[in-house]
Amino acid sequence: MRDHLSYAAYAAGWGAVKKLPEPVAVRLGRTIADIAWKRRGKGVRRLESNYARVLPDASPERLAELSRAGMRSYLRYWMESFRLPAWSKERIRNGFEGKDLHYLTEGLAAGKGVILALPHLGNWDLAGAWVTTKLETPFTTVAERLKPEKLYDRFVSYREGLGMEVLPHSGGTAFGTLARRLRDGGLVCLVAERDLSASGVEVTFFGDTTRMPAGPALLAQQTGALLLPVTLWYDDSPVMRGRVHPPVNVPESGTRAEKTSVMTQALADAFASGIADHPEDWHMLQRLWLADLEPRSGPAEGTSAAEAAGGEPLPAADDGQRPGERP
Repeated sequence: MRDHLSYAAYAAGWGAVKKLPEPVAVRLGRTIADIAWKRRGKGVRRLESNYARVLPDASPERLAELSRAGMRSYLRYWMESFRLPAWSKERIRNGFEGKDLHYLTEGLAAGKGVILALPHLGNWDLAGAWVTTKLETPFTTVAERLKPEKLYDRFVSYREGLGMEVLPHSGGTAFGTLARRLRDGGLVCLVAERDLSASGVEVTFFGDTTRMPAGPALLAQQTGALLLPVTLWYDDSPVMRGRVHPPVNVPESGTRAEKTSVMTQALADAFASGIADHPEDWHMLQRLWLADLEPRSGPAEGTSAAEAAGGEPLPAADDGQRPGERP
């Protein structure tokens, strides 16, 4: 029943929201966000707790204000995503404006492959659609197969319709396919600040320890592809903003594990800089830091090869503990 209701809710969003005039969709998203924020459910409380890590000196009033803005940003993501399939190519091309894009375009021109690694900031679906439309560059990403099956299939179909190749996790095959795409000079995009598996790399993130996927660093080492952190944010305009950060280089010395640790920490630092500048656009409604997790003797429930590679599960888990994208 829960799976059925989840699918029905998403299907209604895709079917109805994309038909609304944009100002109406914006107001609807804000209304839903404010209602959810006032109810202070588990996701909102966790969001506020995570913001307290980003801004440890913030007052309770400031955190409440920030979590309200965070929910509005979160619902903006969903309103945009439901409407993206109906956007014209011109609307998509004008929907994103980035800084330091030369790192990406020059990397693609070099023909050695590029890995874009992002945290859960802003709307990466819109950024992806901009890449496939404005830059006319297809890319590959990874998603975990979760129930209900038809909802997963709809998410995959939606993203494929935006020009993305979406790989399901299946043992180690996702990593191998990503590596082949990169060796062919292709583009790989991975959401990569959350990994609750036993294989994640421990990093310091806002002063405490969490795990992030090893995949982006391992792919860069194995294929010679360029590894670029990306952060996204909203402002008061209809245009999403973003920044491509300088490349994370492979260290010249050290074991593979040591190199992976150094590179993953560099990703964490780049993500932290973007989140600190725009915390309200960080849609992390789940537990992230190890101190907030229950003790585990092995991989977290639901952990997949996709997450080890830096992929993002679809759709969300809502218990605040299992790996998940967005509840």
